Amino acid sequence: MYQNKCIYVIIPARDEAQAIAQVVLNLLNLTNAGGDQIIDTVVVCDNGSIDNTAAIARAAGAVVVSQTQAGYGIACLTALAKSKEADIVLFIDGDNAFRAQQAIALLDAIVNGADLAIGSRRLGCMENNALTMPQRFGNWLAGRLIKYLWGQTVTDLGPFRAISQTALQRLAMTDTSYGWTVEMQVKAIQLGMTIEERPVDTYRRLGHSKISGTVKGTIGAGVGILSMIARLRWRQFRQTIGDSTILEDQPSRSR
Repeated sequence: MYQNKCIYVIIPARDEAQAIAQVVLNLLNLTNAGGDQIIDTVVVCDNGSIDNTAAIARAAGAVVVSQTQAGYGIACLTALAKSKEADIVLFIDGDNAFRAQQAIALLDAIVNGADLAIGSRRLGCMENNALTMPQRFGNWLAGRLIKYLWGQTVTDLGPFRAISQTALQRLAMTDTSYGWTVEMQVKAIQLGMTIEERPVDTYRRLGHSKISGTVKGTIGAGVGILSMIARLRWRQFRQTIGDSTILEDQPSRSR
């Protein structure tokens, strides 16, 4: 518990045997000023690993669920099915690129009234080569598009983030692949939610990246993010047109 809130952590993981135990243990070892454990449950979704990710995560103290369909979003959705009791859900990757202690700033943002708190890598310190040039450019481009289309400043689409359960249910997340993070942020903007960014430090990941480490993964992530932005904008446009049509069709009232 943290500030009387039940905290669950979601970790989508595929072939993260090198790092997953460290990530899980660091989260479960987080304590408040009184020495009480902050994280109630860590849920790891093993997303078709061919190594010992699942067994290692379970031995470290995580609840492990399995999803053989590849995809960041579907892994998160699968883990969320085991997180209904949470008041706040924290998302983090299983590659040890982030430091568990910085989760407290994200949780504090939610406790103090924010709906969604994003860990911004751009606002924090970044180890050399922690992010590839395509990742940096993709984040910049997505941020610029969101600023242009919705007027909201977004410095990062980082996977280290916290959200209240109430807000998460309102978002009705659907993406099963690379568009998950941007879907969450844009939908939160569209619904007028309170979104805050907190600086988080970023380090070189342990193990090989399935996204930035391959040309296919890099292109897939870029296409997934940009197409999600386009779909959400088009859906909003259609909704606006539909609402206008309904208003125009209503008979005028006599005075």
